[in-house]
Amino acid sequence: MERSLFCKKRDLICKFIRRNIWRRRTGLCYNIKRPGNTEKASWTGRRMSRAYGRERRPAMQRELLEQLRKITEEERAILNGWQNVRKELYTSGHGFVIDSGKLLQKGRLIEIRPHTRFVHFPKHSHNYVEMVYMCGGSTTHIVNGRERILLQEGDLLFLNQNATQEILPAGENDIAVNFIILPEFFDRAFSMIEKENILHDFLISVLSRDSSQASYLHFRAKDILPVQNLIENMIWTLLHKKSGTNTVNQTTMGLLFLNLSMFADAINQDDPDQYEQTLVFSVLKYIETHYKNGSLTEIAAEMKQPAYHISRLLKKHTDSNFKELLQQRKLQQAAYLLSQTPLTVDAVMENIGYDNSSYFYRKFREKYGCSPRKYREMREN
Repeated sequence: MERSLFCKKRDLICKFIRRNIWRRRTGLCYNIKRPGNTEKASWTGRRMSRAYGRERRPAMQRELLEQLRKITEEERAILNGWQNVRKELYTSGHGFVIDSGKLLQKGRLIEIRPHTRFVHFPKHSHNYVEMVYMCGGSTTHIVNGRERILLQEGDLLFLNQNATQEILPAGENDIAVNFIILPEFFDRAFSMIEKENILHDFLISVLSRDSSQASYLHFRAKDILPVQNLIENMIWTLLHKKSGTNTVNQTTMGLLFLNLSMFADAINQDDPDQYEQTLVFSVLKYIETHYKNGSLTEIAAEMKQPAYHISRLLKKHTDSNFKELLQQRKLQQAAYLLSQTPLTVDAVMENIGYDNSSYFYRKFREKYGCSPRKYREMREN
């Protein structure tokens, strides 16, 4: 059957973003001579990294950074003697819950605004998901009244609606961008990722208002080049306020989460109170790539933790034990292979590490409500 217009549009957007990231990574761009610029116009290029992902990255594009560095009207009032944050700009209620309705234009699912500098930003919460990206310098955040987080250049901080946040005064060169994101923005972004993934499920649960275990995620992402490029793409798009960019930004956010899920060691690494969450994320990453022959004993030895401790933490944070999560990942991979490859059902079963066909068929039917063969037929149609 002919692919839907939505799928074609999504693929074109992904292709555009990947091409833009490649150009940024290789540095293949034309330097145009401008008045006052003594350099000759020339093609320049940085050597492409041999390894995907981690490498030192030049600072954010100067033009973009200078635009974010500009003193806002609110900041100018503070510099002229105003002592406190003007809460009426952020909320209309009695408590200090920052309202997306005050910051988002009607019909928009995401918006950005530079963090207000030069003043102590008092304890508050949000009725939306906030993503803070540190463009330059640093800011200190106190989350949930007790956890002190230092955001440095390249860091990402996600906060769900359960989190409270307090921010210490920032200087002129401490440039942070706040992303104001409605929950439905993430729903569509993740729906574009066809391959099921337990890491994505965990990230979504943390960003959900109903999450009882964790209310924030902190990534040290300065040296993860694809992450930096994707965020910079979103900032540029949102700053220039082009119409019809919700789909572009949702796709970019989906790619951002795909990249972040590859770097479990970058999550909450300096936050002792989030040790459990970091450990769980690392185990989920292990399951993601070792679904065929992975074992609790192996990952416990790798993490230097007792197997029962890891199993208990998984149950606490995901409501499933290691065996259940491993089986879930096997079935997710089976569904992916059935819908995306011509492999036979027997070959799919072998690929995911099952040698008992009746057990595989029974578990697949329990999860997807049909046989593997019927599942493939439904996806093809």
